[in-house]
Amino acid sequence: MVNAPARELSCLDKTAKPRIDDAKRPHGGAGFPVRADGAIMTTPKKYQRVAFVAGPSAEAQQALAQLVASYGNHAADDADVVVALGGDGLMLQTLHQHMRTGIPIYGMHRGTVGFLMNEFSAHGLMERLEAARLTVINPLLMRATDIHGQVHIHHAINEVSLFRQTHQAARIRILVDEHERMAELIADGVMVATPAGSTAYNLSAQGPILPINAALFALTPISPFRPRRWRGALLPNTAFVVFEVLECDKRPVAAVADHDEARDVTRVEIVADKTIAIRMLFDPGHSLEERILSEQFGV
Repeated sequence: MVNAPARELSCLDKTAKPRIDDAKRPHGGAGFPVRADGAIMTTPKKYQRVAFVAGPSAEAQQALAQLVASYGNHAADDADVVVALGGDGLMLQTLHQHMRTGIPIYGMHRGTVGFLMNEFSAHGLMERLEAARLTVINPLLMRATDIHGQVHIHHAINEVSLFRQTHQAARIRILVDEHERMAELIADGVMVATPAGSTAYNLSAQGPILPINAALFALTPISPFRPRRWRGALLPNTAFVVFEVLECDKRPVAAVADHDEARDVTRVEIVADKTIAIRMLFDPGHSLEERILSEQFGV
């Protein structure tokens, strides 16, 4: 398995550690530390420089103009936070673009589907950012080999899916941690979904909804024909999943990692990339964990 470059994740923890002499330092009113001259010192804000990105819709572009006029707009490599204005498609694109930087992403809904987004408001953005709750997720890493021997490596935040390319059903062998778990699945396809992606395509394929902090993947078939009653499996997020395409010349299959596609694949390997930590910000009471929990009780 080809892994992404190793990264130190400790640098992503912005929590300030107490000084060894904190107990001896004088404090002013409301718990703020004081300088030697008696002046009260305030804690610097975490997110002072904001980079905005927006979808192409008129609604998103109007929101972008409003917010830039109020808060300015920094380049992403000089910003403390990226604010994405649009729908879930733009949010996924932004998360992919910045997944290796460690910069937190805060989305506001100005698109169609907005499951990953916070509600939009042109006011009080800095206060909302300061109060936001952090969710950290690890993406999937896919390595797909096609019939020509070419290797395609992509990351997925939601899911890695295999689809039949023609009218004929796909025939797929499934291995988990190098052990055969299913000799042959006959179906339109199959996917491995993360907790963050479990409410997306996985849910529409009758897969289970996973809590965001669950150390699990959902292995979900797409319109299975044989075994007829198989509805998938829950796997630990340490699992190494392999799909081998049977009769690939007669029954071609494509592999898709979120929006990156490889066609005519013969073998697809999937594993969690623990070297990448994607940081998402959500308003208090509207965290991704709360949304996923609420989705399970929706009608």
